[in-house]
Amino acid sequence: MSKIIAVVSGGMDSVTMAHHLKEQGNELQLLSVDYGQRHRKEHDYAAEAAERLGAVHQVADLSALGAMFHGSSLTDPSVDVPEQTWNTYGESPNIVPNRNALLLAAAYAIAVVEQAEAVAIGVMAGDVASVPDSTPAFLEAFDAMERIATRGYAHPDLTLLAPLAGMDKSGVVLLGEELGVDWTRTWTCFRGGEIHCGRCASCWERQDAFAGAAVNDPTTYQEKKS
Repeated sequence: MSKIIAVVSGGMDSVTMAHHLKEQGNELQLLSVDYGQRHRKEHDYAAEAAERLGAVHQVADLSALGAMFHGSSLTDPSVDVPEQTWNTYGESPNIVPNRNALLLAAAYAIAVVEQAEAVAIGVMAGDVASVPDSTPAFLEAFDAMERIATRGYAHPDLTLLAPLAGMDKSGVVLLGEELGVDWTRTWTCFRGGEIHCGRCASCWERQDAFAGAAVNDPTTYQEKKS
C-alpha cells in the first residue's frame, strides 16, 4: 500500500482514477485546485468522492491566478465557452497556461509534507493532442524536476503516477463501470451551471465517451448532442 496525493477535480477521469487507486489498496489524499475556473463547483464532487473513498480532501486556493489568465474561456468571463473541440496545440481557448504544472507543483509540495510515496494525476491519451502538459514527455520531465526539487525532504520513493494515460475517455467509462463509479456525482461542463449544458467541448466529449463505450449516460443535459 502506498500513500498517494491524487489530483482530483471532480470530473469523470480524476474520480475514476481515485476509485482505481483506492481499489488497489492505496491510502489516498485528494487534492483539488481552485485556479479561478468558472466551473469550480466540480470540487463539490471531488469532496463527495473523498467521502465515499474514506479519504481526506483538500482544496488549494490559487484563485487569484485566475484573474491573470485572460484569454482562457475557463477563467476569463469575457471569453465565451466555445462549442467545439480542438486537436492542435495553440488553438483551443479552453487551455489554462501551465495548468497541469500548477496542479502537480501543489501536489508535490503536499506530498513532501505528508511523506507520500506518489502523486497521481488523471491525464488520458485523448488529452495529448491539444494539451502539451499532459504528454508523456512532460510528465517524465516534471517528475525528474521534482526529484531534484524535493531531494532530501520527500519520501525517497516519491514518484508521479498517471494510471489513465493509456486510455481514451470511453476506456475511462468502462473502467469506472467496473469500479462502480456514480457518474451522476461527477462534473464535466466548463460552463458550471446548474446542470451540464450538453453543448460545450467538455460535455460533447462526455457524451461521446459513453456512446463509444456503449454505456448508458445518466447525465442530465440542457441540450444533448445530436
